[in-house]
Amino acid sequence: MENENKNLYLDIPKEKFKFANADRVIHDKELETKPIGFFKDAMIRFKKNKSSVVASFIILLLVLYAIFVPIVFKNNYNSSIGDNTYLDYGKLLPKTHIFQWLGWDGKKTNTLDNISFVKKQAIGIETNTVVVSNWTKIIAPDGGVSYKCLVDSYTDLGMKTMTLTKNEYKDIQRYQNETGIQVIYPYVDYNELTAELPNAIAGKVRTNPNIWYKVNKKGSPIYTMDENGNCTFTNCYMLSNGKDNYTSLRIEDPNGPQYQYANLTGAADLDEEGHIYYDEEGYLVGDGIGYVCRVSKYFYFQYKYGFEPSFIFGTNDRGHDIFVRLAQGARFSFVLAIFVSAINLTIGAFYGAVEGYYGRATDMIMERIVEILGGIPFIVVTTLFQLHLAKHVGVVGALLFAFVATGWIGMSGTVRMQFYRFKNQEYILAARTLGAKDFRIMFKHIFPNALGTIVTSTVLVIPSVIFSESSLTYLGIINLEASKWTSVGTMLALGKDFLQTFPHIIFFPAIFISLLEISFNLFGNGLRDAFNPSLRGSE
Repeated sequence: MENENKNLYLDIPKEKFKFANADRVIHDKELETKPIGFFKDAMIRFKKNKSSVVASFIILLLVLYAIFVPIVFKNNYNSSIGDNTYLDYGKLLPKTHIFQWLGWDGKKTNTLDNISFVKKQAIGIETNTVVVSNWTKIIAPDGGVSYKCLVDSYTDLGMKTMTLTKNEYKDIQRYQNETGIQVIYPYVDYNELTAELPNAIAGKVRTNPNIWYKVNKKGSPIYTMDENGNCTFTNCYMLSNGKDNYTSLRIEDPNGPQYQYANLTGAADLDEEGHIYYDEEGYLVGDGIGYVCRVSKYFYFQYKYGFEPSFIFGTNDRGHDIFVRLAQGARFSFVLAIFVSAINLTIGAFYGAVEGYYGRATDMIMERIVEILGGIPFIVVTTLFQLHLAKHVGVVGALLFAFVATGWIGMSGTVRMQFYRFKNQEYILAARTLGAKDFRIMFKHIFPNALGTIVTSTVLVIPSVIFSESSLTYLGIINLEASKWTSVGTMLALGKDFLQTFPHIIFFPAIFISLLEISFNLFGNGLRDAFNPSLRGSE
């Protein structure tokens, strides 16, 4: 059988054998698609992670908010520019005309005792605004009366006593005539008002510009209230020509807009009922006479800044617009974090590259240095720098040094690990055989291959720095208010005292940093999976 098979093969004619493709050239087919680079391939993988994409958009919005809001609102109300009246506008609640129907109207539900309720009504009656609304009368078991009502934090600002120069006084009168908005209100004759009051009560009354009505010996208003809770104040003490009725009429210009108000004691300073709008005595202010006036805070704001007070995030206890202030703080936090991240990347990359590439004794010595520096608690480093270095380079400079002093250690460890991973690969041995120098091998061949992990680590340094800075300022170790800077952490620290009474002061900075940290966490996970698919989904 075997012989038959052999004969069968031997009987095949030789001419039957020929090359099947003798008449054509065989080669690789041309690629139908364009080649994909490392970063483009990483971007394709990153886009598949929906949560990371959403997080990246949130981060972008927060960065744009930090960049552009301080620029757009640069010339608007900003108490940090030296305005000495800003404290009058502190703790205002969030208000925006767009979302008033959602309750974003600057009002807050309060329960007021009877006297406080009456006093707030008095403010509204004089300024012709609504201070309290939607009230419900509450009678306690002991017979005490209180009112649950909505209080408008903006119109509740009431009056303040201001000393105006002659030019300021005339300019405000001119503004009143042009706009019909009353800013200066008739002045109270405090001598007559407090003549029969005890000295202690009289002193409190004299320092309260909201009192324009008659008070009893306890300093409480004398009033009548109808069955619906509406108050009427029939007596007042205004400096006037013997007239007692008070309707808070605006000063009218008797001679038209061109009237110069040359004589401050003339008819231009009296309304139709003879009320005088400043303390006649006055005193020196600068180079001229100052006139003490009762000024509505709410309407003076419109006169001074050109727009009705309305703050989308409200104001803090120091009168800063939280919407603008938060953007300024976020800008500082971002800039600080980016600087720290860039410096740590530079130092850590060189240090870790030398460790990982040369290894052996070099690595051992350098690692011992890292262990010594890493064993020093960061909070101790920061505190020492603030105590001794801040006086020379400032609070911000000392904070930057503290972050850099040991912050590069983590980056050096990442780079060192990557160099150990790649330095014995075949292409590195080939480059060394061809005579490539160590520096070229380190940063031309190894470093680019480790770039994915390094980029991810660098990006994640940003939220880490922001969170650390916020923690330090919240604990009071860093005091940026002593400088001319602010940060998200500083705003959190200043708002913690008002968590129960005015929670909006701390709420918006807390929301900002929460969104930032969560978004960066998701964004970092997406970068890790995109640059290193082998770690996809690992924790």
